[in-house]
Amino acid sequence: MNRALALRHGSPLLQALAHPSWPLLRGQILLILAALAVGLLAGAVIARRFGAGGAGGALRAALRHGVALPLVALLVLQLTRHVSATLQHDDLLRLMLPVLAAWLLTRVAARAATRALADAHLARWLVGVVRLCAAAAVLLYLAGALPLLVRSLDAVSLQVGTQRLTAWTLLRGAGSVALTLLLALWVSSLIEARLLASPLDINLRLVVSRLIRAGVFTVALLSALQMVGIDLTVLGVFGGALGVGLGLGLQRIAANYVSGFVILLERSVRVGDNVRVENFQGRILDIKTRYTVVRSAAGTESIVPNELLISHRIENLSYTDPNIWLSTSVSVAYGSDVDRVIAMLVEATAGVPRVLEQPPPSAVLSSFGADGLELTVGFWIADPENGTLGVRGAVNLALWRALRDAGVEIPFPQRVVHWAAASEPAAAVAAAACRA
Repeated sequence: MNRALALRHGSPLLQALAHPSWPLLRGQILLILAALAVGLLAGAVIARRFGAGGAGGALRAALRHGVALPLVALLVLQLTRHVSATLQHDDLLRLMLPVLAAWLLTRVAARAATRALADAHLARWLVGVVRLCAAAAVLLYLAGALPLLVRSLDAVSLQVGTQRLTAWTLLRGAGSVALTLLLALWVSSLIEARLLASPLDINLRLVVSRLIRAGVFTVALLSALQMVGIDLTVLGVFGGALGVGLGLGLQRIAANYVSGFVILLERSVRVGDNVRVENFQGRILDIKTRYTVVRSAAGTESIVPNELLISHRIENLSYTDPNIWLSTSVSVAYGSDVDRVIAMLVEATAGVPRVLEQPPPSAVLSSFGADGLELTVGFWIADPENGTLGVRGAVNLALWRALRDAGVEIPFPQRVVHWAAASEPAAAVAAAACRA
């Protein structure tokens, strides 16, 4: 009996359920249900607006992972409590606020992790940890054991200079930093998605998105440290040490980071350009802060440090014009009608799918070979990122078919050997060899 009384008086939830009369308790429960109903309705409307299907699908989406349900319910309940002074002192309404806040925190963490993290397994694991911690905190709070746990953790302290760090401060700081960084990652990913879908230049979009991400992370980290009471002046010493480290041991890494912003700002190379870097040719897939990803037509991806793109010579095949010129050669017999053959080769080349009509293909008599007339056929393509071997082979096949159908001879190497008049000893040796 004494244990039951102690539990009832120690647990805020049991106190809120046991102390008020039934009509007052029923009114509080109805207000909580009404706030949840309004939140569910708002969540369903928002989910349907963003394509969740019909009314049933929108309700299920709001119940499963919607952020609007706990957020709207929390706002409605908070505003309802301030309608009258009586409602502000109702314990059950007051207890529902941290419960709804914890629910909102888990929903936001789930959305942020799913949006910001590419690894789905890591996102599910992180969401599970946040839900477990939030559920444990709510249960401890409702049972009345949370203040005792906080006092116990606050008794364990560590003196660092003039700063007293307790176990509770470190735990709360770690949680605050993790949550704020997760939220910052979510917000920056949303902003980047909007920027990358805008009609701005791709390099300008990348620069703005990187700066916004760095700014959001910095503000989030400093805010989290300030909220838990950590003196930010300590970071000045750390920043000085970091500057010395960058100047001495990390100067190449710092140079790559600075080079990345220089490349994005001056737009010497852009995402989608076809470049050749140290005998490696490919299309730029992405310009990261430290490196650039170049993918060849064969599917090989090269990680190029940004400093290399600044300090070395590179060939940008699509800097001002994405079209590139290719050529191939063919030989015809000396007795061929060259004018007719040139017109035929140009017509055959123009029929290849990837060859551009403008500028048109051309053919010239490039040299007089030992075995025939050398003709060079030139043509333009607009998609070098898809490779050049395939289109060159298609052009060669079209030329061969055109020459074959027209009966034009493609000469092969021939050599004529003239035998000089043999002397009698040489003739005797040759005759003996023949008899043998």
